[in-house]
Amino acid sequence: MLYSMKISQDIRREHGGTRTEIEEGMALKSKEFAASGNRVYLPIAD
Repeated sequence: MLYSMKISQDIRREHGGTRTEIEEGMALKSKEFAASGNRVYLPIAD
C-alpha cells in the first residue's frame, strides 16, 4: 500500500469516513474560510 493512501485511510478512520461526514466537514471548513475573508494568505499578526 502506498503511504499516502495509508495516511488518507487513517484520517478517514479517525475523523469520519462516510460521505455525509466528509461533506459536512468540507462545508464547515468552507464557512471558516469565508469568515477569514476568503484569503489563502493571511497577514502576519503583530
